[in-house]
Amino acid sequence: MKNELAIIGEFNPASETHAATNTAIEHSKKLLEIDFKVSWISTEDISEELLKHFHGFWVAPGSPYKNMEKALFAIEYARKNNIPIFGTCGGFQHMMIEYARNILGYKDAQNAEYEPYASELFISELACSLRGREMELKLTPNSTVASLYGKLQVKEKYYCNFGVNPERNDLIQSGPISIVGSDNEGEIRVLEYPGHSFFIGTLFVPQALSTGKNPHPLVTGFLQAIMKNKIAEQASTPDAKSPGI
Repeated sequence: MKNELAIIGEFNPASETHAATNTAIEHSKKLLEIDFKVSWISTEDISEELLKHFHGFWVAPGSPYKNMEKALFAIEYARKNNIPIFGTCGGFQHMMIEYARNILGYKDAQNAEYEPYASELFISELACSLRGREMELKLTPNSTVASLYGKLQVKEKYYCNFGVNPERNDLIQSGPISIVGSDNEGEIRVLEYPGHSFFIGTLFVPQALSTGKNPHPLVTGFLQAIMKNKIAEQASTPDAKSPGI
């Protein structure tokens, strides 16, 4: 039997963002009145066989990861197999690298957090750290992200020192990925992949602002996509039974 959600990253019980990830999932589970298994998976342990056991993936904050290549493999696996995937902070950065390498064709695309002097930097150190800051964002009308929020302007909290290299903005937007959120300076902060069941990345950490009374809409939308994926897969199985949630 498959578990519903794998959180990809190196879990640290002392991490504020990791604690917030677990808590935000609980907030949205309670709102949706669902219960399912959630497992943290170290990037060192990722394999195709392991990934087959999950209905969704959350690529968590906390990079650099122990194994960048395996983290990228998990993102590619989810993208190609239409499995819901959500990336926040470091997860967003790795979604962008996977896109640059496997869709745009820049096989040496790199993150400055791993290789600061790489020739093909798509993720670079920010001129000013965003760690601990809350900032306004503008969302693209009719995007999945905007529909989940139900509005076009939001405020979110960041924990990052790295983001999209501004020199790559035009190149990034020349491909199929949709840039659906930016700050007041026009810097890329949210991406989604059109036509996918749920492929969304945010440089900010939405789970940090989730509360019991107000679960974060992106987290809730992500869990809904996972459950939809689970139900669809069970329905397509010849001896499928009614899904137990």
